[in-house]
This record gives sequence, C-alpha cells and structure tokens, in this order.
Amino acid sequence: MCLLVAAVDVHPDYRLVLAGHRDEFHARPASALAWWEEAPGILAGRDLEAGGTWLGADRRGRVSVVTNYRAPGSLRPDAPSRGLLVPRFLASDLPAAEFMARLAGEAAAYSGFNLLAWDGATLAYCGGPDAGARTLPPGVYGLSNARLDTPWSKVTRVRDRVSRLLEAGPLHADRLFRILDDRQVAPDDQLPETGLDIELERLLSAPLIVSEQYGTRCTTVVLVGRDSTVQVVERRLAPDGSTVGRTRMAFQAARHGTAGG
Repeated sequence: MCLLVAAVDVHPDYRLVLAGHRDEFHARPASALAWWEEAPGILAGRDLEAGGTWLGADRRGRVSVVTNYRAPGSLRPDAPSRGLLVPRFLASDLPAAEFMARLAGEAAAYSGFNLLAWDGATLAYCGGPDAGARTLPPGVYGLSNARLDTPWSKVTRVRDRVSRLLEAGPLHADRLFRILDDRQVAPDDQLPETGLDIELERLLSAPLIVSEQYGTRCTTVVLVGRDSTVQVVERRLAPDGSTVGRTRMAFQAARHGTAGG
C-alpha cells in the first residue's frame, strides 16, 4: 500500500477498520483479491513479479499491510521483497507484538518499510530498518511512504475525514471508498521532500494518483467486526482512475483473539 488509514477500537461495530490505496506502475503484473491456492488460508491480491502482496487477511482474522518507505538510499536491490512480510505474518502463529519485535531485529535486511499486523486483538507496527516495533493503542492512524502518522498532506486529510466518518454512525465500505477517491494534489509548500523531483512529488501528493505510467492500482477496505466477521473489499482501477473490477469477500474468523493465545 501507499496510503492507509487504520482505526483500532474506535467504532462500535468494528474492532479494526483499514482503508487504503496500492500505488504501483500499471505495467507491473498483479492478480486480484482471492484465496491463495498454495496457502488456502490467505486472502490477498498478489504481486506477480515478486510473489508477495501489499495487504492480506487469513481465516483466523489476522490482517497485515505493508508500505514502502520512500527516502534516498533506502532501496536495496539485493534485499528480499517487502511484500513477502505480509504472508509471512499471516502464516505465523505468533502474536502481532512478538512477530514485530522479532522482525525489528532483522529489519536491516530489507529496504525501508512500514508493516502493520493485526492478530485479532492487537495492532502492532514495525518500521524498518530504524523505527523499531510497538503496539498501537486504540485510535486512528495514517500511513503512507514515511513513518506512521508523518503529517503528509494526503495522510492527514484522509485520516481526518475517516475519523469524522467513524463518529457519524453506521459504517459501509462505499463511504470509505468515496473518501479515498480524492485526486487533489497538495500545494507546493506542503509537499514532502523525499529526494524526488518536484513534478513527481506533486503527482504523488494526491491520495488517489492518476497517471498513465504509475498510479493507484487498487483501493481496499477491511472491516473486522466485534462479532469476528471479516469483510475485505477491493476496487481495481485503470490508469485514468476509473473502476475496472471489484471483489468483496466476507467470512467468519475461525477463532478470536491472538493466534498464540
């Protein structure tokens, strides 16, 4: 993912709410949200170039999402794919906090990343290689290609709108999709300085990126109910930002609480 809002224990119906975008080159092959054949318990889209994913859930109600960390010198061509961290957590039996603590010890092997992991009871965060791991208390968090809650314009705007929606009553995925369908670029004085030229910084400053070569490929909403129901809805986009496909999966988590509990 490249833009994400995560809400933990702030809505009366849902323990976890995730809503975000995956931005990528349109030519990079990927498959739509589906149950993986070789790992039947994992529900995710798939990057067909490196084999990992940007967001996934499993039958136990575990959820994980990764974003790349954008900074000069953070990319290591010889590093393992950051997209493999998501299925690695989903295949694990470790509670999220323990998984992240262990990951922090080996994070230097990867290019810069942010990983969120939900084990059914706890949301944990790890920012590699230098931000460490921690458990997140109840609240609403924003994440893009910097560290958690770095106040980039698009992060704060979308996070604040989602926060207001969560306070407004019943929640539906389509209302989150409408918030995420925001194509406004940031003013130049609000652009982050990540080592890119200013034209590219402008393009990437919009929550939903529309460009012929690189842009928002899909938008995903995850709703984990207090009754242990899990809904994952994926909306796939064309280079012009139009919707070209939509998949909704819903299931009852096999068991509640941490996988290690």
